[in-house]
Amino acid sequence: MRPAMLYSDPTGRPPPARTEEIGNEAGRAMAREARLGEALTYLYATALQPCPYLPGQHERKLFTPLRGPQAVAQYGDLLKAGFRRSHTIAYRPACRTCRACVPLRVRVNDFEPGRSLRRVLKANADLTADAQPPAARAEHHALFLRYLRARHHDGEMASMDFDDYRAMVEESFVDTTLVAFHDSTAALVAVCLYDRVNDGFSGVYMFFDPARQRQSPGTTMILWLIARARALGLPYLYLGYWIEGRGNMAYKARFRPVEILGPDGWQRLEA
Repeated sequence: MRPAMLYSDPTGRPPPARTEEIGNEAGRAMAREARLGEALTYLYATALQPCPYLPGQHERKLFTPLRGPQAVAQYGDLLKAGFRRSHTIAYRPACRTCRACVPLRVRVNDFEPGRSLRRVLKANADLTADAQPPAARAEHHALFLRYLRARHHDGEMASMDFDDYRAMVEESFVDTTLVAFHDSTAALVAVCLYDRVNDGFSGVYMFFDPARQRQSPGTTMILWLIARARALGLPYLYLGYWIEGRGNMAYKARFRPVEILGPDGWQRLEA
């Protein structure tokens, strides 16, 4: 990987001093800008590689490390700017010829499940959620592999061994939680890894028992995250990138109202 660009503030302003003592919105905006500028001081680009979502396309990502005492706050600012997290880095697509991947977030307080989503909740009413610190377990890794072989057997994650899985789950400098979902017989059905930032949750990765695919446990996990964010007074659930018309990505628009990030900032996605 090679450096891509160096962030600089076009106004030439230095980072604001003692921003924690500035109580007004302008002061908070300056603090966010300073954090984002610091995070993007080290911004790198990956080499071009085949796109995993669109045949014939090639992808490139920009990424920056997340570390130090400002990692949580910087990560929240980067999420608002369309980044995602993997391990200890934040990344976003930077493809030269394609803009299909669009950041998407659910407006938690305005969300109401429709008839089909209520059916999903009913079908998974036997599931219980156990939230815990992010730690890799052999049982979870076995389910992870079954999920990948059934749904993403040709993807780059399909060959991940336990050490790779442990790194995905445990390498984090931000506020990360793992939730294991079990049925009434105590069998493991699904696992969700998510991060908390100041304005919501960000779903990092979710996987489930492919034998229960018809009951949509993946959708159930998203509904659980929405309900949990609402209970904590958090306004957004960030679901990563949405590709219009692409089946394995388009499902994210089901949880309306949602917003997508475009040239004019976050805008509501109309039906």
